[in-house]
Amino acid sequence: MIQQIDYFLIAPPLALALVAGLVLLLDAFLPARPHTKTVLGAVTLAGMAISLGFLVAQAATQGGRPRSTFCVPPHLDPTRQLCSYVVDRFTLVFAGMVLVAAVVVVLMSMTELAGGGIPVGEWYFLLLCTLVGAVTLPASRDLIMLVVALELVSLPVFALTALKRYDGRSSEAAVKLFVVSVVSTAIMLFGVSLLYGIAGTVFLSRLAAVLSGQAPAPGLALTAATGQDLPAVVTVGVVLVVAGFAFKIAAVPFHAWAADVYQGAPIPVAALLSVISKAAGFAGLILILVAALAGQAATWAPIVGILAALTMTVGNLLAMRQRSAVRLLAWSSVAQSGYILAPLAVAGSMAAAVSASMAYLIIYAAMNLGAFAVVMLVSRIAERNELDDYRGLAFRSPAAGIALAFCLVCLAGLPPGLAGLFAKVFVFREIVEAGWGWLALVMAVNTVIGLYYYVVWTARLFTPAAGTAPRPRPSTWIAIGLATAVAVLFSIAPQLVLDMTSFSG
Repeated sequence: MIQQIDYFLIAPPLALALVAGLVLLLDAFLPARPHTKTVLGAVTLAGMAISLGFLVAQAATQGGRPRSTFCVPPHLDPTRQLCSYVVDRFTLVFAGMVLVAAVVVVLMSMTELAGGGIPVGEWYFLLLCTLVGAVTLPASRDLIMLVVALELVSLPVFALTALKRYDGRSSEAAVKLFVVSVVSTAIMLFGVSLLYGIAGTVFLSRLAAVLSGQAPAPGLALTAATGQDLPAVVTVGVVLVVAGFAFKIAAVPFHAWAADVYQGAPIPVAALLSVISKAAGFAGLILILVAALAGQAATWAPIVGILAALTMTVGNLLAMRQRSAVRLLAWSSVAQSGYILAPLAVAGSMAAAVSASMAYLIIYAAMNLGAFAVVMLVSRIAERNELDDYRGLAFRSPAAGIALAFCLVCLAGLPPGLAGLFAKVFVFREIVEAGWGWLALVMAVNTVIGLYYYVVWTARLFTPAAGTAPRPRPSTWIAIGLATAVAVLFSIAPQLVLDMTSFSG
């Protein structure tokens, strides 16, 4: 069999992969001078800009129609529905969000790398490899490519976490992240193997047809011969796959690793985990639930609803106890995962549910990256980086203090940070319209709980206190400005997010 490859469709991840190789070569052959770090950072940003340009070109030329490549040859599949790589609106929105978020992470990385102790070439190479997986994952339409793309997101992050040499906390965080990821991958692969054994296919569209009864199941005869119950096997497979993705997005009860890893990792890596890695996990979970397991919604919808309620509750309660800024953002990120998960429990209208989850994720990415960028700034003058270190920041560095305050009130859903309020309204509306009153009540209570620690942190910013004004590199100011500007834009015009994430089916 010979597959036709559309190189225009795979151009975004291909460009990132080529630039990753170029960065590694430049690091090996360029002289070790101070400006080399800037050159490698500029090359990385240029590669991301090229990849983003290809995404824009794809959106302009598609006219709303999905396009695919790596498909089963036409003589074996006349319908051309069995494809491994599909570029549609879902793919473009997720990939675009990942690349824009990655720009902020790279700008933060320039400040982190300026202090020395971290090999620059390896850092940018691993970061670009993570982006290759994150951009590929939303386009993946078979189980094998989905798992491989998810692992390509995860594996480089282990090394990025431990790349800060002679730092015990970074090494410990990397080991914890590695162990958790290996366990989650094993659980997911076990579930995937069960689904493949029953359906006899790795393609999500074919899997959906088999599990909904629209196509025969090759594994049915084998299952009947061994005396096993087919629905029970499918249920086990669905539960294991959902559990595997729950590890990736730090959903309760698979959340314990988050705070220690975020605190031990360099701050740009913590920001990457909280936004890019989380977005990749949600993209994979949405694809599995909607494209492959829609016929099994009666099985997974209650599970997702319970996970969402537990995740937002535990995340908020643990965030209230934190004194470290990074740990607070870590548990806040866990709670935000619960809000993003909540609409996916609404199995009756999957298009609207996916739109609400994606809209929340996009808005969350902007305000969370803005907060991490300011935390990166303060970490230059406060080694412990505790909440008390932020007292009087609005007076010592007005731009940074106001930016952090705006991002925090956005996360809380308070005016003038209306982006966070709109995000919660999108989710709340879908839950209420679907009749999930108990989940809406849990979300309302957790929104009030979340106000406490966000408001307490914000109040510290405007409490007069002596201290040193941070003097960051220009790249940090650009990162803060970019993330905050997007959060302000979403607060003024939330319809932009709704238009991007509206799906017809």
